[in-house]
Amino acid sequence: MMEEKIFVAGFGGQGVVVAGNVLAHAALEEGRHILGMVSYGVEVRGGASHSFVIISDQEIDCPIIDEATLGFALSQAAYEKFKTKTRSDGIFFIDSSQVTDIDRSGTTGRLVEIPATQIAREIGNEKVTNMIMLGAAIQKTGIVKMASAVKVLGKVFKGLRKDLIYVNEKALSVGADLMFQKR
Repeated sequence: MMEEKIFVAGFGGQGVVVAGNVLAHAALEEGRHILGMVSYGVEVRGGASHSFVIISDQEIDCPIIDEATLGFALSQAAYEKFKTKTRSDGIFFIDSSQVTDIDRSGTTGRLVEIPATQIAREIGNEKVTNMIMLGAAIQKTGIVKMASAVKVLGKVFKGLRKDLIYVNEKALSVGADLMFQKR
């Protein structure tokens, strides 16, 4: 049985929930079962925020994630809170533009450091940091197909936000390209 347990953590305004939604919708697009939960800090924008997604090829019995197979930390505070929440054989993606104090001996999972915020600034939109991280993770792990993630952007960014589809698609591609460079 395939079951992936994922967390995306950062602060409000970083697109933590959006990244989780894209991943969940992409898995649904591929016919898999999903379960997701989100948590916001009291201030919402700027407060602690995280998104949990479970993807499975069978029905999901338990919504609890004790240890993730895949994790993302988009801020130092998120890293501190979640640094021991990835399985030892899991992968923990860290935005090295934001997470500068890393405790390598106290962090579980295989670390993949990506200067995602810096790259997002370079391509002209810091708000796509989340999609750069997600694109890198999709390329590295194959958790969903990149085509599925691109296809569901229209579901996540609908209505007045449709103009965000192109820049997010570009960010997914930029993130994926980073994994080719890290080989």
